[in-house]
Amino acid sequence: MSDVFAVDLALDLSPVIPDAVLDDLRWHLGLLDGGRTMVDEMPGLEPLLAARGPAVRIGGLLTGELVRAADHWSLTARQEVHAELLPELESLVERLAFNATTEGVIGQVRLYEDDVPDVLVNRSGALVRIALRPDESADF
Repeated sequence: MSDVFAVDLALDLSPVIPDAVLDDLRWHLGLLDGGRTMVDEMPGLEPLLAARGPAVRIGGLLTGELVRAADHWSLTARQEVHAELLPELESLVERLAFNATTEGVIGQVRLYEDDVPDVLVNRSGALVRIALRPDESADF
């Protein structure tokens, strides 16, 4: 059994997102080389959204982009994340949800070998993870 998760994020962030959160996100995307307090406090922490190119397990491409629009930041990421890094990923996504202007679905997390993901939902700045279940009665 694999311990790799497929992670997809797509959300818009407030134009006034705190610098600390934005710097943390940029570091996780591989856009900053240092200067993060969290790295000093948590040795061994690695960027979660920095991989690029062909995915090893989940197929397709790994990507992570942060773009400044006129009135917000837009983030799209697709990554393979090992199970031991899920607590750090959840912490990052909680901070993003708190600063998101996107309500509703902002991403999904799926164990590599599973068919059905858990959906990540922003409900008024709070991250909610909803486990989906396959419809066993479907005939298509």
